[in-house]
Amino acid sequence: MPAAFLLLFVVVIYRVVSGFAGSADLAWLHNVAPLAAVALCGAAFLPRRIAFPLPLLMLFLSDAALNLFHYHQPLLTVEILPRYLALALIAALGYTLRGHARIGTLLAASIAGSLIFYVISNTGSWLYEPGYAKTFAGWLQALTIGQPGFPPTWWFLRNTLLGDLFFTLLFTACLTMQARKEGSPAPSGADALAPW
Repeated sequence: MPAAFLLLFVVVIYRVVSGFAGSADLAWLHNVAPLAAVALCGAAFLPRRIAFPLPLLMLFLSDAALNLFHYHQPLLTVEILPRYLALALIAALGYTLRGHARIGTLLAASIAGSLIFYVISNTGSWLYEPGYAKTFAGWLQALTIGQPGFPPTWWFLRNTLLGDLFFTLLFTACLTMQARKEGSPAPSGADALAPW
């Protein structure tokens, strides 16, 4: 499964490079990231003993690079906990797809993963950001318009959905092409690009 490891490495490098390059000129790329796709597809396709921890470890290493060297933030903050909770749930979802990860189920799981990440990470922001009232209305604000001076949070959801779907398709297509080239069954014994 060398292609899976290479793909994990490439998409994490993409995340770090796009984070360092993230400027006003690239604002449309914010949240178009491989986070959930790495957690989902890694858990679905990697060997069982590393399917869950390796993608989360690689994402943690990319967070470390971005937080320490680009954002100049502490590595572990309270804000990071909801994100990793969401990614762990997405990886668990991917793990349930092992052996029957077809394109339709992967795309549905990718959309579900985007929604999981969106709700949990924005609920986390609502809890620890002082700019949000700790009421139901404040929580709805965190899920829709966000805080003044920033793009609305639904905009980040749109970008998250696009990124998750793109990277899930890329990951699945590359693994399936490698399996076909080698004449072996597709990842996890299922034809990942078979119809729904």
